Amino acid sequence: MNTKQHTIKRPVSISGVGLHTGVNANMTFKPAAIDHGIKFQRIDIDGMPIVDADVDNVVDLSRGTTIEQNNARINTVEHTLAALVGLEIDNVLIELDGPEPPIMDGSSKMFVDALLEAGLEEQNALRNFFEVNESISFRDASRDVEIAALPLDDYRLTVMVDYNSPVLGSQHASLTNINQFYAEVSSSRTFCFLHEVESLYKQNLIKGGDLTNAIVVVDRKVDPDELDYLSNLFKIKKIEVKNGGILNNVELRYKNEPARHKLLDLMGDLALAGRPIKAQILAARPGHAANVAFAKKLKRLMKSSKNIPKYDPKLPPVLDINQIANALPHRYPFRLVDKIFHLDKNSVAGVKNVTINEPFFQGHFPGNPVMPGVLQVEAMAQTGGILVLNTVDDPENYWTYFLGIENCRFRKMVLPGDSLVIKCDLLSPIKRGMAKMQGRAYVENNLVCEAVMTASIVRKDL
Repeated sequence: MNTKQHTIKRPVSISGVGLHTGVNANMTFKPAAIDHGIKFQRIDIDGMPIVDADVDNVVDLSRGTTIEQNNARINTVEHTLAALVGLEIDNVLIELDGPEPPIMDGSSKMFVDALLEAGLEEQNALRNFFEVNESISFRDASRDVEIAALPLDDYRLTVMVDYNSPVLGSQHASLTNINQFYAEVSSSRTFCFLHEVESLYKQNLIKGGDLTNAIVVVDRKVDPDELDYLSNLFKIKKIEVKNGGILNNVELRYKNEPARHKLLDLMGDLALAGRPIKAQILAARPGHAANVAFAKKLKRLMKSSKNIPKYDPKLPPVLDINQIANALPHRYPFRLVDKIFHLDKNSVAGVKNVTINEPFFQGHFPGNPVMPGVLQVEAMAQTGGILVLNTVDDPENYWTYFLGIENCRFRKMVLPGDSLVIKCDLLSPIKRGMAKMQGRAYVENNLVCEAVMTASIVRKDL
């Protein structure tokens, strides 16, 4: 899995009819900045409103996942989102001049092809993974649906479907490595059963559906009159049922293509939780309603979990000690930040490794070494200085001075052998060179120090 955030190198467009609305639309993927996330924009509506790809914006689950925000609605988003998840694209703006992304061939493959044509671009910020540390489960007894997320330092999915159908039977599909998505999952097409087609049409759905963008499974005997009716419905000269139980004998791309498409839908729906996930996802008979309910549960857990920066020493830093030295003027014995592992326009996270060799331990306190609280604050201030300098194009030409400290609290002692994980967040936009930040320092996920800090950024030639 990618450790850093990604966007695309250039805009790319794709056009076609929407599955349920039947409206032709042009959809353009555009590059976006760090921490932008995935957002849709209805450019055909006055004001061109933005719709966040967020589970809290889900308003309809009629045979697809529909989101709405700012009086703008986007229908059937799951195939588009699955393509972005499968390519590990974190930040993109999706412009749409209609109510629904094009259905194309009923899969995500054409979206993936377009995004790969645009090219992927790594960004200088770590991905904000939601790591499942203990089992999370969801069950809908009325539909006999079960979904679970198990701890895993990776992203894997397994889906089981069973439609009690002699044509499909019981099927399984798995994604054991995200790099398999393009070849193994992205081209699996949406499907429905013959007995559902007329009902969906009467519900004002599948207006853009035909036998080129959906698999219709025939699970019962069909008389010629009904086939003639379906021919008129789909505006096709002749519809037949041949060996395999598929209308017009459409060739399945995989024997378990329906199960693979359910896995694709699950990936797209879970993207609405808002963060890339590290977990083993197991799903039995999933559907959009269950997927979205599970995504909501994941989002609640994300919000309730402590806002503690996740530091993985195995990952390469955003800034190493030499790059930090180039950015900050501090030198021994006041170099108090060893590594920056996250940096964006609003927040920064770094590490100070505390050892018994620190010069201050000679006098604070001999025989009972404790890191001075003022130096913990200084480490937070230096980390915040990196954030402030990141807002200008030529940081080497600026000084950062701290002007005030408020609400400073020391919660626990910091001892030799501890790794001080520090996070600073801007509390408001920087104005006239003034920045106000909330700084927090942790040891083993326990808050040890916090303070609100005010800093000024000044050009060196002034």
